[in-house]
Amino acid sequence: MLKQYKLRNYHFQLVVSILVLNIIGILIIGSAKHSVQKMQILGCIIGMVAMVIVSLMDYSFILRFTWLYYIGIIVLLGLVMTGIGDSAGGAQRWIDFGGFRFQPSELAKIVLILFFARFFSKHAENLNTVKTIGLSFVLIGIPLLLIVTQPDTSTSIAIALIFISLLFIAGLSYKIVLTVLGICIPTGLIGITVILRMAQSSGDYRFGRIMAWLYPQDPRWSDIAAQQQNSIMAIGSGQLWGKGLNNSAATSMKNANYIIEPQTDFIFAVAGEELGFIGTMVIVLLLLFIVIECILIARKAKDLAGRLICCGMAALIGFQSIFNIFVATGLMPNTGIPLPFVSYGLTSLLSLYLGMGFVLNVGLQPKKY
Repeated sequence: MLKQYKLRNYHFQLVVSILVLNIIGILIIGSAKHSVQKMQILGCIIGMVAMVIVSLMDYSFILRFTWLYYIGIIVLLGLVMTGIGDSAGGAQRWIDFGGFRFQPSELAKIVLILFFARFFSKHAENLNTVKTIGLSFVLIGIPLLLIVTQPDTSTSIAIALIFISLLFIAGLSYKIVLTVLGICIPTGLIGITVILRMAQSSGDYRFGRIMAWLYPQDPRWSDIAAQQQNSIMAIGSGQLWGKGLNNSAATSMKNANYIIEPQTDFIFAVAGEELGFIGTMVIVLLLLFIVIECILIARKAKDLAGRLICCGMAALIGFQSIFNIFVATGLMPNTGIPLPFVSYGLTSLLSLYLGMGFVLNVGLQPKKY
């Protein structure tokens, strides 16, 4: 399982960028909610150690047991929906282990990347057959269904996009892509219309969030839109350099408790208010650098499985970053999803570190020219 690697192939620049981004996140979390800062520091230390250990393992050996990981995560997602699951904020997404809350859907992202990296690499020769594509959709559909019913729409969308990215990178035929798009786009538009009408009649919260995003000034939706509007104002008020971390300004949206969950879903609003445009651009550029590094490592991977692991992690970090930042800036409807390595959340943080450990290991085993 452990192999001898050449130190020059270790991507230290990726490790440094992750650590810097995580430290920035810890500083912002300390300002947003000081009581959880120590836990995030502990998560950073454990995560770094775990990432280094995983990076020195042979990912090819780890991938031999992906079916066990897949079955395990399905069991955990199933347990969430039972009496063991712990609920908060109207959603049941956690399992409580003696005071420690664990969110299986965050770990599921990494497990599914590993699982489909192995699955698509084994079926590379017959990927564009109905049997393989159909089986892959069934395999991704099971965990997606369990996550949707929690409900956790944002994570479901993120996992679906990661899966599509992996399928495309694995070598899905352009003819199939165009055919699927030709069918799915009109079908999807019709489906969204039907779902919105059903959600409206049933009073589903997701309908309210969409309408609040479209019509934030409408009195019917203004209460739901308030959180996102406050986030936009907080980011704008930071201007170029921000108001400073842990500031006591009376005009601060965070200090006045106008931003709900500032340490998690709306951490970017706190960053914008306290670090300004310069601070938020540093965060965005670090995230972009991590995504690009994953893609560059993928290009030199020794096999398809390694390439898929790196591209899967790039998709995970990229899509989650876009969702979180777009919600905070009002570019898409409000949906809760953490900003990678910045938002508070031990399950999310440790899962990301594990995933990046596999990326680093792929980098240690480049293809030989």
